[in-house]
Amino acid sequence: MTPKVLIIDDERNIRRTFKMVLTSEGMAVDVAESGEDGLARFKAHRPDVVLLDVRLPGMDGMEVLRQIQAADASLPVIMISGHGTIATAVEATRHGAFDFLEKPLSKERLLVAIRNALDVRNLNREVRVLRERVNRRHLMVGESASMQAIRQQIERVAGTNARVLISGESGTGKELVARAVHEAGDRRDKPFVKINCAAIPEELIESELFGAVKGAFTGATQTRDGKFLQADGGTLFMDEIGDMSLKAQAKVLRALQEGEIEMVGGNKTYTVDVRVLAATNKDLAAEVGSGNFREDLFFRLNVVPLLVPTLRDRPTDIPLLAEHFLSVYQDENGLTQRSFTEDALMVLQSLAWPGNIRELANAVERLAILSTGESIGPDDLTLFGVGGDLVAGDSTNQEGTAGTILPCDLSSVLAAGGLVAARQQYEKSLIAEALTQSGGNVSKAARLLGIDRTNLHKKIQTYDLSSGREPEKGGG
Repeated sequence: MTPKVLIIDDERNIRRTFKMVLTSEGMAVDVAESGEDGLARFKAHRPDVVLLDVRLPGMDGMEVLRQIQAADASLPVIMISGHGTIATAVEATRHGAFDFLEKPLSKERLLVAIRNALDVRNLNREVRVLRERVNRRHLMVGESASMQAIRQQIERVAGTNARVLISGESGTGKELVARAVHEAGDRRDKPFVKINCAAIPEELIESELFGAVKGAFTGATQTRDGKFLQADGGTLFMDEIGDMSLKAQAKVLRALQEGEIEMVGGNKTYTVDVRVLAATNKDLAAEVGSGNFREDLFFRLNVVPLLVPTLRDRPTDIPLLAEHFLSVYQDENGLTQRSFTEDALMVLQSLAWPGNIRELANAVERLAILSTGESIGPDDLTLFGVGGDLVAGDSTNQEGTAGTILPCDLSSVLAAGGLVAARQQYEKSLIAEALTQSGGNVSKAARLLGIDRTNLHKKIQTYDLSSGREPEKGGG
C-alpha cells in the first residue's frame, strides 16, 4: 500500500520541495496552504502521516494538531517550524505531536522522521487488528436466560475487588467469564495474567506463581518473576485451582491474606496488589471435605461464586455460537465466507455437546476448513463427523411422533409453527426413541442421548412422556 502524506504549510517552496522529495520515495503526497484547508483534506483523504507547520495564517498549527488528534489520536503528526524553541517543541509534544523538526531541514532528516512515523502507524494498525481478533475470540455469545443472568452477575461484581470463584464443566467458557469480569472492572487497563494449575507439574507450580531466584533449583539459570508479580495491579486468573497441591495452596493463601509473596529460593518479600479470579470444574466443597483442598483458602476464594451453565442447559444459544465461530475462523484463516443453513443449525442445536463450547468451536472450525459448498448443511455435518447418527434421520413424518426423527428441512420448521416448536418436536421424538430403545430405563436413555439423568427426567415431564418403568428399578 502506498503511504499517504499530507503537508500543511503556507510556504509554497516548502510544499513543493517536500512533495518532490517524498514523491521520489514512492509516497502519495497531498498539500494544503492553510490550517482550514489542511483539516478538510485530512478528513477527505485520511493520510498516514501529516507534516504540519506551527505558524499558519488563520488557524495556527497547534489548533490543527489538537483537532487532528481529537479525530485520530493514532495518526502521527510531525510539527515543523522556522522559529522553533524548546517551549514550542514541548507544547507540540504535549498535544500529541510525533516529532518536531526545525527549518531548514535536510532531506535525510525529513525521510528518517517520515519513515519512523510510518513504522509506528503500521505497528499501531497491527496492534489494533490483533486486539480486535483477541477480543472477538473472547466474546461471551448468547442471549439465553442463563447467559443474561451471568452477565448481570458480572456487572455487579466487576467494579469491586471481591474474589470470584468460577465453577462449571470443562469447556463451558470459564476463562471468558474471568476476562469479562476483568474488562468490566477498574483494572481493565492493567495486566490480565492466567495460569492453568493443572497443566504445570507440582514441583514447578510455586516458581510459576511466585517466581524464582537464580540457582533456586536445577534449571533456574536466571531470576524471573512469577504470575503474581506479572499481574501486579491487575488480575490473576487461576484456572483449575482444584488441582493445586496443598503446599502451593498454603502459599497462595498467604498471598491473598497479606498481599505478600516470596520467590522460590529467595528471602525478599514483595508486596503485590492482585485481584484473584479462580476457576474449577471440581466441587471444591467436596474437595475440602475429602482433605484435598484447604478450607481456609476455599473461603478466601469463594467470596462471589459464579456457575457457568453447560451448553445443553442453553441450547437456544447454539446457533448464535456456531455462526459466531464460523465467522471468526473464516476471517482468521482467509476462508471463503459461508453460513450455516437453517437445517444445519437445527441439527447442531439438537446435539448434546458433552464437551460444551470448546467441542462446538472445534466442530465449527473443522467445518469451516473442510466444507466447500456455498453454505454448510446437514450433509456437511455428516460428511465431516459432526453429530453422527443424529444427522441421518430421513422420516417424512412431520408430527414428531414417538420413534420418529424429524427431517432436517425448512418445511419441517414451517409445518411445526417455527424454529422453537420444531426443535421441541425433534427433541421429544429423540427422547421417545431413546426410551423405547432402553426399554424405559431412564439412566440408559440418558446415556444414549448424552445428557444428565436428572435433566432427562425434567424433559420427560415437560413433554408428558412415560418411561414405561420405574427408573429406580431399572438398574441404572
